[in-house]
Amino acid sequence: MSGPLAGVKVLELGGVGPGPFCGMMLADMGADVLRIDRLQDTGLGLAPIEPKYHVMLRGRRSLALDLKQPESVEAALALVAKADVLIEGFRPGVTERLGLGPDTCLARNPRLVYGRMTGWGQDGPLAQSAGHDINYIALTGVLHAIGRRGEPPIAPLNLVGDFGGGGMYLAFGIACALYEARASGKGQVIDAAMTEGSASLLAMIYGRMAAGQWRDERGVNPIDGGRPWYDVYETADGKHVAIGANEGVFYAELLAHLALDPKTLPDRHDQNGWPELRAAFTAAFKKRTRDEWCKLMEGTDVCFAPVLSLAEAPQHAHNRARQAFLEIDGVTQPAPAPRFSRTPGAVSRGAPRRGEGGAEALADWGFSHAEIEALESHGAMTRSK
Repeated sequence: MSGPLAGVKVLELGGVGPGPFCGMMLADMGADVLRIDRLQDTGLGLAPIEPKYHVMLRGRRSLALDLKQPESVEAALALVAKADVLIEGFRPGVTERLGLGPDTCLARNPRLVYGRMTGWGQDGPLAQSAGHDINYIALTGVLHAIGRRGEPPIAPLNLVGDFGGGGMYLAFGIACALYEARASGKGQVIDAAMTEGSASLLAMIYGRMAAGQWRDERGVNPIDGGRPWYDVYETADGKHVAIGANEGVFYAELLAHLALDPKTLPDRHDQNGWPELRAAFTAAFKKRTRDEWCKLMEGTDVCFAPVLSLAEAPQHAHNRARQAFLEIDGVTQPAPAPRFSRTPGAVSRGAPRRGEGGAEALADWGFSHAEIEALESHGAMTRSK
């Protein structure tokens, strides 16, 4: 394993969404992440896909255990004793009922960093309620802030709640707790709630609103599409480009590339003139195709980019030069981020099949051949087929 987290052992109790995303981030940075999966796929209401398409499960091995059996729980606790980190994403109280709660695990391994990932947090009135990304960002104001003026909010995929406010904040918490444990010799529990991570991402917006520089309304603010020079425009071929010419010098360059005379346009600081200004930009961008605008504006200080599809993005010259995407088992996917000058992260393997590599991982983590065979004989563990 390569990367700044090489040598760190992570035990991941199998789940979906932000927990696996956090596990991917840690594995990309070199951690040895061992995922404990159920013996059988519960389906979760989703159509089954081949393991290689589960991109967020890349870089780890899978141990399929039946955690309803005492032998499996004891095996998990034996792994806890050897681990640096445990990740779980169940509702509050579930791991306690399984016999793998933080008190039990920290008793086995006082240095363990125990990362808990939930939507609402470990306590509070909503702690036991079901929810998804859209609910968590709704509660914290994020969803309210995204969309066009006078129109309903727009769900921004599940990037803000699940992955930004959830998985990334859990990974950050784990990194912080690991650093602290080096000095104290003690582990601790991380309560990562997607609501609070999402709220944290709004820090700048709340500050600007308190200063009177942000209105509590969609589509009327500096970076929410309210300003005509910070928005998306359709081109002659029905595609789109994104403009972010906030600063005066960038705005002037935008007008020059659009062949618009500033003397014929409203003052950009006069909001009453914004509809006229937006109409002028809309008409101008309609005169060329997206690719023609790329030839004219890419690489300039207009603050310009083409709006690329998911299929187009990996093929863009900048992304190719930076190797921002890679291919594993024929599946195109984002490369590990961020980058390190001396200990770069890497994807060590694709996503495992259920139970794939589990026996080998047990051996690497110090289990004897006899102990591994005993687990299999009890039906508490299964190997990948």
